[in-house]
Amino acid sequence: MEIVHVYSKRRAEFGRQCLFSDRPAELLVDVPPDPSLAQHFIQKNPRDQALPACLDMSEHQVSMTSTRGRGSNRLLVQFAKRPCGIATNAVIRFRKKVEKDEIYVTSVVQLGQGMEHCIRQNNAVDIFQEYLEEEEEEEEENQVAPSAKTINVFRDPNELKRTVTGLSWHPDGGRKLAAAYSCLEFQKSSRDLSVDSYIWDVENPNRPEMTLRPPSPLVCLDYNPKDPHTLLGGAYNGQIVYWDTRRGSTPVEVSSVETSHRDPAYKILWVQSKTGTDAFSASTDGQVLWWDVRRLSEPTDRLVLDPSREGNPDWALGAVSLEFESTMPTKFMVGTEQGVVISCNRKAKTPAEKIVCTYDSHHGPVYALQRNPFFPKNFLTVGDWTARIWSEDIRESSIMWTRYQMSYLSDACWSPVRPSVFFSVKMDGTLDVWDILFKQNDPTLSLKVCDEPLYSLRLQDNGRLVACGSQGGGATLLEVCAGLSTLQKNEKSLLASMFERETKREKILEARQREIRLKERSRSEQSRSEDGGREDGEDSPDQLIARAEKDFFSVVEAEKRRRRDREEQSNGEENTCEDKRDKEETEEPGASQE
Repeated sequence: MEIVHVYSKRRAEFGRQCLFSDRPAELLVDVPPDPSLAQHFIQKNPRDQALPACLDMSEHQVSMTSTRGRGSNRLLVQFAKRPCGIATNAVIRFRKKVEKDEIYVTSVVQLGQGMEHCIRQNNAVDIFQEYLEEEEEEEEENQVAPSAKTINVFRDPNELKRTVTGLSWHPDGGRKLAAAYSCLEFQKSSRDLSVDSYIWDVENPNRPEMTLRPPSPLVCLDYNPKDPHTLLGGAYNGQIVYWDTRRGSTPVEVSSVETSHRDPAYKILWVQSKTGTDAFSASTDGQVLWWDVRRLSEPTDRLVLDPSREGNPDWALGAVSLEFESTMPTKFMVGTEQGVVISCNRKAKTPAEKIVCTYDSHHGPVYALQRNPFFPKNFLTVGDWTARIWSEDIRESSIMWTRYQMSYLSDACWSPVRPSVFFSVKMDGTLDVWDILFKQNDPTLSLKVCDEPLYSLRLQDNGRLVACGSQGGGATLLEVCAGLSTLQKNEKSLLASMFERETKREKILEARQREIRLKERSRSEQSRSEDGGREDGEDSPDQLIARAEKDFFSVVEAEKRRRRDREEQSNGEENTCEDKRDKEETEEPGASQE
């Protein structure tokens, strides 16, 4: 009979927690020494003894016995008379005979209860577990100051250096970095400039792993998130180029010039689809084109970025940035060179309904546009000298923004690991890391990457490696500290409450401004009706021009008057100083005569 017991519960569910308590020392046994035994004590010197080789014996019983003659304990070990591996049938017969005995069964049951009790106590809680170890490590990480270090610099191997206009990480672990090189200054371009772009191995900055040979210099490129062997690029002449790295450096498909963009394709992104072959691109020609890489002869769909929703190419806004979130497959956003962000819906029935709303974000082109990966309703924009955070519910103004920097901002992106951290690069070669939960006015970390302007920025999926592309053709790879690449405690909830609070504040301010504008409009209409103005409540163009001229000349006269008063005041102070000086000169001779 075989006795088997299987535990199928978790370790913490066995029994209850063992409780320990302190108690004073307690004497259990007191054995006094026997002085008479000391007379029989004989001291022996240590000696070595050689033992002959013998057969392996199986252990049978262990017992402890006390010998008074020596005053010490001796371990007696009894071995079976039979060597291992001999007469196994006799052992099996003896085991069956013992298992049939009633005394054996009852003794096993009694011993099993005590053993089960001990197992339940030991498995209920691990008495050696250190509960505060993780918290101590988190506190140590939080106390460390934010930092970043340069790992590698990938330089353009050509003699005539070009700008790194686009970067893309390999989706399978980020072991490779694809970089697009082109010269965006039309006047400085020459025939000697190379059109090649490169794929770099992160650990080998000496030479690129692969060369991409497009028909025209690449402005942007993007790896396929579903297939790490394929990537798509937008060329300077507006063409879309498709590569399969398993087939070499030559493109697999290239769109025709007639059906492509008329300006450089500044941004291209893959779209979530069942086939994994759909993408869309944007250009300053005012168009957004959708493509299927299996057939690039013509785009599958087209959208003209006309804010009036009439589809007129002459009124279209040039696009320089794109945003697509896989969790919202029907929505996408476009950043234009006029500083306007356009929110679009691809699945709308008519072209006029595809443009949902617009956001007046910056004074210049919107170079970067990205949704927060943890809060998709909030998105980040970069243009002119600031970075702004927006909410889809508010169109009038952003909910958070940085103060105006001394240098122009060229690119930015959110951290894929920490929801409150985003990175930005500037034209003075500086990389800024912002933690909006820590402080909003200044960056948490500001690092001088190089002496050249930085144009592009891309983060690895684990948030630890940052790649920055410069104007001189250098792609700098940096590693940020663990504090900036590890999710902090309660970070999501704190940031959600911050976004909600700032959104409510902007809504209240927007409602207040709307009320003020309505009051001013009603007051102006009432004054015009009293003065016998026009019946429709609007001033004529001549009246508006006359009013503007009057306001302008009044400001000029006030400035002249202010300068005149300032000059008179300065002249009066000079006259008083001269009078004091003359008086002192006249008093000095008299004092000398005395």
